[in-house]
Amino acid sequence: MKIGIDQIGFYTPGFYVDMAELARARQEDPNKYLIGIGQRKQAVIPNSQDAVTMAANAADQIITDENRQKIDLILFGTESGVDNSKSAAIYLQQLLGLSNQTQSIELKQACYAMTAGIQMATDHVAAHPQSQVLVVGADIARYGLHSAGEPTQGGGAMAVIIKAEPQILAVSSESTHYVADIMDFWRPLYATEALVDGKYSSKQYIEFFKRTFAAYQEKTDLRITDLKALIFHLPYTKMGLKALKSILDQTDSDQANRLLREFEYSRVYNREVGNLYTGSLYLSLLSLLSNSESLAAGDQIGLFSYGSGAEGEFYTAILQPHYREHLNVAGIEAALSHRTQLTVAEYETMFKSQLPLSQGDFVTDFQKYPAKFYLAGQKNQQRQYRKA
Repeated sequence: MKIGIDQIGFYTPGFYVDMAELARARQEDPNKYLIGIGQRKQAVIPNSQDAVTMAANAADQIITDENRQKIDLILFGTESGVDNSKSAAIYLQQLLGLSNQTQSIELKQACYAMTAGIQMATDHVAAHPQSQVLVVGADIARYGLHSAGEPTQGGGAMAVIIKAEPQILAVSSESTHYVADIMDFWRPLYATEALVDGKYSSKQYIEFFKRTFAAYQEKTDLRITDLKALIFHLPYTKMGLKALKSILDQTDSDQANRLLREFEYSRVYNREVGNLYTGSLYLSLLSLLSNSESLAAGDQIGLFSYGSGAEGEFYTAILQPHYREHLNVAGIEAALSHRTQLTVAEYETMFKSQLPLSQGDFVTDFQKYPAKFYLAGQKNQQRQYRKA
């Protein structure tokens, strides 16, 4: 029985800042952002959107009358949780109108958690073949204005349905992990912005990729020539390129060039949005499947997931017949192209407008920034989620 991704949804709010303009405002050479880290635009998140509402807006695209009755598990990967106790998946279950018998769990391990959810979901479906699982990854990447990490911010949500006999991608039964207790990136409980040792984190990312890829090759006898594409978690798109280049000496120039070409397709969307944290790898997957001109059913893709702190996983998946027919390419590209560009000053204002970490009542700017699911504010220390 094949198990894997049957549908994919993606959401990011309708605002961005141009990276060249941000570079000039920070007195940097624009090519440092455009080429050096590989980003063109960065999503900016209004205070009427958070991890829960973005997840709902992504998942709503793939919830149908048919699968609504079959989804019995929600796995919500995020490092932008809205409560230290209550799962974000509970809010999501209510907003989407899913059954009260749907098991709903939040997962956390930095940017890795959505991959953990997908692996758990495949095991669940293997045990319960009639079940379907909603797996989401939603985050707001925040490092702070004028910080070293500022050009790698962003935000958005990915949602997938995992089921038997999927229409898009069959996930392999094997995977390999590497885990180590390191401090390359973290966010203390008192902070809304992450702390990061950038150079150290980049080095560890590549090391974890090489370890998990080599372990997978040893475990499964996989050869690099068996892969039509290699995709990565992309905190910034140049990071994945560095990791890919680290193993290209295992193959000839023709195969290396093919993998480099497919990688370019896989980072088209990420260059327009920035860092999604948990959803980043799966936006890269969506970008590859939507933009590649040479992939076909039966092709095998390698996926590397990384979450700082740190955990890495490598696995593979097989494209299914007519997979492209089940992607909403036109809708995704329309959503990205119709966003509003903010000036740097407008971006800074929106960045600083987030719901404060305090017990006071707060009303967001939801009336100015319409979306189907939104955060209206906080009242009596409770978040006020709404559906338009």
